[in-house]
Amino acid sequence: MKARIKWAEKASFIAESGSGHAIVIDGPPDIGGRNLGPRPMELLLMGVGACSAVDVLYILQKARQTVTDVWCELDSKRAETDPKVFTDIHLHFVVTGRNLAENHVKRAVELSAEKYCSASIMLKKGGVSVTYGYEIRAAE
Repeated sequence: MKARIKWAEKASFIAESGSGHAIVIDGPPDIGGRNLGPRPMELLLMGVGACSAVDVLYILQKARQTVTDVWCELDSKRAETDPKVFTDIHLHFVVTGRNLAENHVKRAVELSAEKYCSASIMLKKGGVSVTYGYEIRAAE
């Protein structure tokens, strides 16, 4: 896997993935940023949520669950002093569908947390407390 980060202006950068996609990353205004994109640590947090959400959806689809929506709300804490690393990350999944079996949703979240989500597992190995929760909503 490869990526390229190129300075655009002030505190803005363009990040290009090896698969050909790009995103603007910007620093906070106090260092010259103009709020043109997420901060680097926000992007890292979003990556963890996306990594796990992809797993949860895929596992539920393989279990033939009728999923109509999935989202992941993340809440994190960072160290007070530099480097201001993540100390805690909580992922809360909201899974909407028809006749969803709770045991399948629970298992999908557990498998992502314990086996498949490389991003969260990597952070856990680095000392970050990563926790998960979920709720199930019936599709209208």
